[in-house]
Amino acid sequence: MHKPGEIRVLALGVIQDGNRIFLSQGYDPVKQETFYRAMGGGVEFGETSYEALKREFQEEIQAELTNIRYLGCLESLFTFNGKPGHEIIQLYACDFADSKFYQQEKITFAEKDREKTALWVDLERCKSGELRVVPEVFFEYLNTQV
Repeated sequence: MHKPGEIRVLALGVIQDGNRIFLSQGYDPVKQETFYRAMGGGVEFGETSYEALKREFQEEIQAELTNIRYLGCLESLFTFNGKPGHEIIQLYACDFADSKFYQQEKITFAEKDREKTALWVDLERCKSGELRVVPEVFFEYLNTQV
């Protein structure tokens, strides 16, 4: 986890398959709320966001990416687990290199000491507000750019 008061730089990948999008599921225990966001993770010192995106998918779900295209930069100010957060997100559109990932409805993986889930979600469930996608500006960007 990052230090309080620190701005975190992330690389996230948008993977779509028709009317589905591949998202990581999270839970805020203070808000008692489930949320979803594109998969990826932190950019390490000396690493490009492009390299970080590929590394994170490999580390988390052992997936290689292809057709990686830079979409833009987003900024997110939020509260998670009762603490303020600030992220700069380098957003990429991409595809899975191995078609098996399009057949799996969900994938459970370990991230540090937590078990997490990534899954295919129907875009209509996001658009209707049934599922909360974060940051909110990401979903707006997704609707207009991808």
